Amino acid sequence: MTRLLESYAAGRWWSSSSEGDPLLDAATGEEVARISSAGLDIGAMTHHARTVGGPAIRSMTFHERALLLKELAAHLTGLKDELYEVSLRTGATRRDSMIDVDGGFATLFSYSSKSRRELPNDVVVCDGDLEQLGRTGVFMGQHVYTSRPGVAVQVNAFNFPVWGMLEKLAPAFVAGLPSIVKPASQTAYLTELVVRRIIESGILPEGSLQLLSGSAGDLLDHLGVQDSVAFTGSAHTAGILRQHPSVLHGGVTLQVEADSLNCSVLGPDVAAGDPEWDLFVRGVVTEMTAKAGQKCTAIRRVIVPAAVADDLTEAIRARLATITVGDPGDESVRMGPLASLGQREEVRKAVEALRSSADVVLGDPTATSGFLGDGERGAFMAPVLLRARAGAVEPHDVEPFGPVSTVMSYDTLDEAVDLAARGKGSLAGSVVTHDPSVARALVLGLAPWHGRILVLDRDAAPESTGHGSPLPMLVHGGPGRAGGGEELGGVRGVLHHMQRSAIQGSPDMLTAVTGRWTRGSQRTLTPEHPFRHSLATLRVGDTVATEPRVITLKDIDHFAEFTGDTFYAHTDPEAAAQNPLFGGIVAHGYLIVSMAAGLFVDPAPGPVLANFGVDNLRFLTPVKAGDSIRVTLTVKQVTPRSSADYGEVRWDALVTNGDDEPVATYDVLTLVAKHDDQQDDQQDDRQA
Repeated sequence: MTRLLESYAAGRWWSSSSEGDPLLDAATGEEVARISSAGLDIGAMTHHARTVGGPAIRSMTFHERALLLKELAAHLTGLKDELYEVSLRTGATRRDSMIDVDGGFATLFSYSSKSRRELPNDVVVCDGDLEQLGRTGVFMGQHVYTSRPGVAVQVNAFNFPVWGMLEKLAPAFVAGLPSIVKPASQTAYLTELVVRRIIESGILPEGSLQLLSGSAGDLLDHLGVQDSVAFTGSAHTAGILRQHPSVLHGGVTLQVEADSLNCSVLGPDVAAGDPEWDLFVRGVVTEMTAKAGQKCTAIRRVIVPAAVADDLTEAIRARLATITVGDPGDESVRMGPLASLGQREEVRKAVEALRSSADVVLGDPTATSGFLGDGERGAFMAPVLLRARAGAVEPHDVEPFGPVSTVMSYDTLDEAVDLAARGKGSLAGSVVTHDPSVARALVLGLAPWHGRILVLDRDAAPESTGHGSPLPMLVHGGPGRAGGGEELGGVRGVLHHMQRSAIQGSPDMLTAVTGRWTRGSQRTLTPEHPFRHSLATLRVGDTVATEPRVITLKDIDHFAEFTGDTFYAHTDPEAAAQNPLFGGIVAHGYLIVSMAAGLFVDPAPGPVLANFGVDNLRFLTPVKAGDSIRVTLTVKQVTPRSSADYGEVRWDALVTNGDDEPVATYDVLTLVAKHDDQQDDQQDDRQA
């Protein structure tokens, strides 16, 4: 008997005592492994995740977690050939394996990079600006995200045994949550191999990743209000999960990605011979044949102008006719088998249902010959293209999860939008047009029904990743029939796993909670200029308050001549006097910012390495000739970079006039060395 897949539970690999169910090679029908979770203590898994994995992850900052993802991605990349070999048995060609395996690794790399760029090197994330809740500013509000002390359960589909796991694992891990992965049984042997290699590496803390091979059993019974379930699969199973008591009454968060009748719409401006014509045809064929059409984002409905429907259908048919179907190990094969004979039978049933209102243009779903492989033992199926008849209903209701698409036609853009909307919500749609007005009309009509829309033309094509490729920086999910969930989207996917809370209190208390200086909280006027301090000695709240400087008319004239900014408010007294906002000559805003820098910058070499930006610049009060300005510069946030010997410091800059009115506010962004030995020693002496 072949090997029984194991679960990784509560810190050890565990195998059921039952013989398990057989898992077959999609192309040959040979038994690859067996699977069973009978006897597994699932309660021990959730307890281990909460008491061991969660605390270990949350003891690290976002940046530290992100660096572990980078290390893991690099480690797994070195094992790619081994994973490709096993991936063949799922029916995946080498191109298909790149989508799954390489796509999973790319997601880890992306989350590592974006998390370190966009999140603080801390465990708290501020959301939005401060809210002043009282008249004097002593009572403020701030929204924050914090990690939940729960478990992230992942129930994944069979079509992406690697990417499906890693795209859920990455944001959950950065958010501070341990994961329990439950892969679909049919391809679980590939997921098990990846998890085994991850555990062997020792890169992730113990308890941060566990694997449940086989039935989920009573898993949801062990979940509570701080836990979440991310499900990818059928709408039927999603409906069962939604009715589970832990979801209905226990507070478990359920995220669903379900069936999706995605569409691609060809604009009425496109004619045969245009670059967009070929892009459209190639896009449809690619989505029908990549992973044998077993993609939740694949194009199921091909929506084209009635005037070109015949020619377009023939162009797709001709291109599909060149596709070689067979054993994915054969280099001449363009499309491998479906994941199983059972899956092929499901697709055949779906095609039969579609034929109630559509005619087959190409392909025989019942054929068992004509493949580069055994059509009886392997789950091979040729691409099937259908043409919908007038008033067709089934193409908008039936999802054939395989190499099947249906062409339907429209006369107006409103009709095209209506056809797309009949799918009742989709993960991905595409619009192929070179006309901006067509693009706008279609996107605005399609957007409420889609989680993502690709607008493709000759300009975007050289770098386009295609209709069906979810990207880690863009949201993946869709409304209605598609499940109503949302994953990925860069840092949005991290925050989705965290709790957003509104914190109310004094500025000093908000600074203490968030680790970010809050306007109105205590400042520390240091004996030395803060620019003399490295990250090791710089503290949130450290402040320099400058002496005033008078802005003269000569300064304003020189700035106008030197920069070429001769806007009338700075150069024409009569016109400036008529300006209701100024009532006379005023200083350039950027002159104020430049002179403010001259007031607060310490020019000598030191720990401050560079200024790399200004955020949130606002000009509040005009400055006229003869007015004075001064600057109060305060350390707002310190973010050490884990992978460098310097970090980022965000400074709050407040420019005021002689009447102490705010003239300008902004954040100054600098790179500061982590250590300056001489200055750090002097600081230690002072503190001693």
